[in-house]
Amino acid sequence: MNNTPRLYSDLAWLWPLWGDATVDYAHYCGRVTQLIRQYARRPVGTLLNIGCGGGKNVLNLKKHFRVTGVDLSPTMIDQAKTLNPDCEFIVGDMRSFALGRTFDVVLMDDAISFMIGHDDLSAAFRTAGNHLNPGGVLIATPDVTTEAFRQNQTTVTPAAVRLKPANLDVIFIENYYDPDPSDNHYEATLLFLIREDGVLRVESDRHQLGLFSLDAWRSILAATGFVTHEEEYADGQNEYTVFASVKPE
Repeated sequence: MNNTPRLYSDLAWLWPLWGDATVDYAHYCGRVTQLIRQYARRPVGTLLNIGCGGGKNVLNLKKHFRVTGVDLSPTMIDQAKTLNPDCEFIVGDMRSFALGRTFDVVLMDDAISFMIGHDDLSAAFRTAGNHLNPGGVLIATPDVTTEAFRQNQTTVTPAAVRLKPANLDVIFIENYYDPDPSDNHYEATLLFLIREDGVLRVESDRHQLGLFSLDAWRSILAATGFVTHEEEYADGQNEYTVFASVKPE
């Protein structure tokens, strides 16, 4: 995590084009809101989005909660502020930041996948617990688990038509590969086919992401003190395990 991926630095201008927040992200946030209402053991008003990225989930969740976002990338925090000028955003490392206040809900979406070791994952969940009110719920959704991982899985996504300039076309290609199944991480290789006024340039990025079994997720959440429930979420192409973990009162 010492080297910031290009998608969150010099290529961050592409991120708003990868998925329409009002469509693609709204579906997931609807499921998150449903699980919050189902499992929270206290009245819910505030939500902390750890690893908020460019603020697409925040755009949807702020309709129901008072949302604060935290992300490691200052560039992504700037995007989130532009998209959600009415919300608070803070630069911070999910393993160690301390805001000095607590929330009714904590959401950790795909950014949790940047935790590539058990110690990192445990630290992130301790940070979440430290910022959660008793009876509050942590929603965590890993991109993939060991059980669901498919070697060389590749997805191709065009830029959101509504959001891109007329002279720009972008195709996002994402490939998952695990060179060593005995460890706890895999590689995501990203290719960006960018055509400006019809002229092609190709950019690339590479992310190292955590890969843990369901039992590892269960064990670490339990050791952190959460009472965890497992639910499913499907986006039409993939199915995900969602952990809805309650902090005991």
